[in-house]
Amino acid sequence: MKHLSLFACAITSSLLLSQSALAEFNYFKTDDSFKRFSVSAGWLHAIPQGDPNPLQNSTSINDGTVAKNGSVKIKTVREVIDPDQSELTKFQVNTGLTLIGLASFRGEETDLSSTTFGDVSGDVEINGLENWSSPGTGLKADDADTVGLLFNYYLNDNWSVEFKAGVPPTVDILGEGQVFAPLTGRVNAGGVGAILPEFGIKKDIPITDLTQGNGVASTARAWLPAAGVQYQFGKSGVNKFRPYVVAGAIYAYFDDIELNEGIEQDLQRAGDQIQNIKDDKAGAALEDVKSSSDMTVEVDAESVLAPIITLGATYDFNDRWFAVGSLSYAKLDSETTITVKNDSGEELIKSKTNLDIDPYITYLGLGYRF
Repeated sequence: MKHLSLFACAITSSLLLSQSALAEFNYFKTDDSFKRFSVSAGWLHAIPQGDPNPLQNSTSINDGTVAKNGSVKIKTVREVIDPDQSELTKFQVNTGLTLIGLASFRGEETDLSSTTFGDVSGDVEINGLENWSSPGTGLKADDADTVGLLFNYYLNDNWSVEFKAGVPPTVDILGEGQVFAPLTGRVNAGGVGAILPEFGIKKDIPITDLTQGNGVASTARAWLPAAGVQYQFGKSGVNKFRPYVVAGAIYAYFDDIELNEGIEQDLQRAGDQIQNIKDDKAGAALEDVKSSSDMTVEVDAESVLAPIITLGATYDFNDRWFAVGSLSYAKLDSETTITVKNDSGEELIKSKTNLDIDPYITYLGLGYRF
């Protein structure tokens, strides 16, 4: 709403400043050398130029959080043992796991919370999930087409206030890259520590692939009205072809945002794993087990006001009918936020990225002056 008010003020200010500069001009009459109003309709095509920016991620699991492991299989532990720790530690851990497996007669499927030696799953100090960046990922707006409308109020034969809008198109937001969570930690075994010593874990946990669904990560309806002050070269009734320039502002608002179904399901599962850690079930988090809560995924795109410049021209068929074409460029970006919450409304995961749109906007239309 704040941005919308600024947008309205920009239009009003343009009119007031122009009227102040030409205070003696009669705005309700002309000498018939030009028409006071013009309106056109045509084809509007937006071509975004921005590059994807890496996702910045965070969860409710702060670095240094200690959680119980609970139910977790031997094979799961082997998959996350830190390969960078000493060979002695790796040997001790693998030997201890083998002994537990043999004693339980179930091998790699042995649940460390229920073995011949009792519960030896212990707990884990977790790091890496509080904040991290995902290089090689990002979102990018695709090209969009819609019906455009252009309205001008002429202050004199050269100066006018322009308003441009279009039927809000549904825009595809393209995804790039895969998101991983860089889990690290330190496990303290329970029960028989001589068999399972303290050891490090490390694994990049896959969260989602932003390219799934033919590369369309989400869709959104885009409202992109623009307003500015136009100067048109030449003279009515003399020059049929009249170039013009416009400087102004564009307001971007996005609604009806729908996330790719596969990505949404992936994020819900990721939310389950964060919830499992909070529930002292870190082992269940590693094994992708459904949590005690249902997950909701929300997507929000920031509304923004940005500068826009336009180069265009009109061609008169007669004193009323004309053709118009233009090329605009807007320095436009919007912060996109994806949030995963549990059924209590607690925020478990947040991911942000700056969606650089920076579009070139072409417009071809047929207009009428009155």
